[in-house]
Amino acid sequence: MVLDWVFNFTWKEPSNKRVKPLSRVTSLASLIPPVRATPLKRFSQSLQRSISFRSESRPELFSPRPWSRNGPPASTKRRDSKLWSETFDVCVNHMLTSKEIKRQEAIFELSQGEEDLIEDLKLAKKAYHDPMLKLSIMTEQELNQIFGTLDSLIPLHEDLLRRLQEVRKPDGSTDHVGHILVGWLPCLNSYDSYCSNQVAAKALLDHKKQDHRVQDFLQRCLESPFSRKLDLWNFLDIPRSRLVKYPLLLREILRHTPNDHPDQQHLEEAINIIQGIVAEINIKTGESECRYYKERLIYLEEGQRDSLIDNSRAVCCHGELKNNRGVKLHVFLFEEVLVITRAVTHNEQLCYQLYRQPIPVRELLLEDLQDGEVRLGGSLRGAFSNNERIKNFFRVSFKNGSQSQTHSLQANDSFNKQQWLNCIRQAKEKAAAGTAGTAGAQLPGCPRAEAPERMEQSDCESDCSMDTSELGADCERMEHTNSWDSQKQIETNV
Repeated sequence: MVLDWVFNFTWKEPSNKRVKPLSRVTSLASLIPPVRATPLKRFSQSLQRSISFRSESRPELFSPRPWSRNGPPASTKRRDSKLWSETFDVCVNHMLTSKEIKRQEAIFELSQGEEDLIEDLKLAKKAYHDPMLKLSIMTEQELNQIFGTLDSLIPLHEDLLRRLQEVRKPDGSTDHVGHILVGWLPCLNSYDSYCSNQVAAKALLDHKKQDHRVQDFLQRCLESPFSRKLDLWNFLDIPRSRLVKYPLLLREILRHTPNDHPDQQHLEEAINIIQGIVAEINIKTGESECRYYKERLIYLEEGQRDSLIDNSRAVCCHGELKNNRGVKLHVFLFEEVLVITRAVTHNEQLCYQLYRQPIPVRELLLEDLQDGEVRLGGSLRGAFSNNERIKNFFRVSFKNGSQSQTHSLQANDSFNKQQWLNCIRQAKEKAAAGTAGTAGAQLPGCPRAEAPERMEQSDCESDCSMDTSELGADCERMEHTNSWDSQKQIETNV
C-alpha cells in the first residue's frame, strides 16, 4: 500500500545527543523570571498565550481508521535537553565565573534553538509536503497556500547557525555574538509574508481535514515517532513562535553580559531591531487577518453594510458565543463595530452570514450578567433549568432612533466571558478616545474567545489568531506551544 511505503522509514536521532540527568540544573528557561500573563492578547498586545515553540497540548485525535495499526499510540517524543556545560568539556568551568557560564548557556540556547528549528522545518517539508504532493493527497496550489514561504525561511536560519558556529572556539565558548545578530536580524523582515498567510493557511488546512485522505494521512503522521505527537499545524506555526522568542533570548544573553563587554552595545541594538521587526509584522499580520474575515462576511441585504467594517484594519476579538435560545453565533469585534454572524458554508468555504445589523462600538451598551439571571428561551423555564446552562452570560444592546437590538450572549466559561468583557470595554475606551483606527496592536492570537492572533514582544507573550497565548517555560528548552486550536473559543491577538 502506497501509504505504508511513505511511513516505513526510520527517523534517527543524532547519536551525539545526551540526556540531561534529572539531578542537574534544568535549562535556561528556569533562569528566566515568569512573564506577566495578559488575558486578552489580541486587543492589547499579543497573539495569545505565550506563543512558544513546542506545544505540549495533545492534538485532537481523529476517529480510528480501518487501516490503523493495533497497539497503543506512540508516546510523545521530546528532544533531549542540551546544556552548554554538558555538551562541551566541563574543565573550562574552573576558568569561568558563574555569570559567564550563564552567558555561555544563553548563547548556546540561541544556537541550539536554531538547529532545532531548521530540523523541524525540513521535517515539515519532507514528511508532510512532499508525500502529500507525490500521492496527490492535495494539489500543489493547496500545499503552496498551506506551507506558504516556509522553504525560504530555512536558508535564513542556516545562515545564522553557521555564523554562530564559526565564532565558537574549540573549547565551546563564544566571546562575541552581538555583531552577528545586528547584521543578521534585518533579514527576518521576510517573515511578514509567512505570518500574514497563516490565517488563510490554517483555514484551508482545517477545511482539507474533512477529506478522509488528508485526515488519514495526518493521523498516520501523528502516530509516527518522528512527529513527537505534534500535528502539522504545530510544525507550521514554529517559525512565528521562534520569531517572538528572539527578544527574550537576546535579553537573557544581555542580562549575563558585563557592562564593559564589547557585546553590550551590540546586544542592545539587536534587541531594538528585533522588537521593531516583530511590531511591524504584528501590524501586517493583523491587517491581513482582518481582510480575510471581512472578505468572508455575507450580507443578506445592502442595509447591513457598514463603513465601520470596511474601514477596520484589525480584529480585536472573535469567537463562538450562544444566545439565550441556544443558537450558536460567531461574533466579531472589529475596532469600531461589533458584528454578530452565523457560520455558514458557501462555495465550500467557511463564511459568516450577518445575523443582525452591525453595532457601533461607541453606542454599544455592555452589561455583565450574574449567573442565573438570564432566562433561557425568553421564558421562566430558565429558572428551573440546569444551573450550568445559565452561567457566563453578558448582554450587549444598542438603540438609535427606531433601531434597537439586545443580545444575551453566553461564553464558553467564566474566563472567556471575562475576556470578552475586557475586550469590548477596551474597544469602547479607544473609540471614545478616537484611537480605534490604530491597527496592529496584536499579532495572531487572542484569548480563548478567539481573537486574532498576533505576536507579542513582551517577554515572549504572543498569540496566533487566530488564538492567543502566553509564554510558558518548557524546562527542556524554553519552548512552549502556541496552539492555534485551543479548547476555548476566543481568538485574540498577540
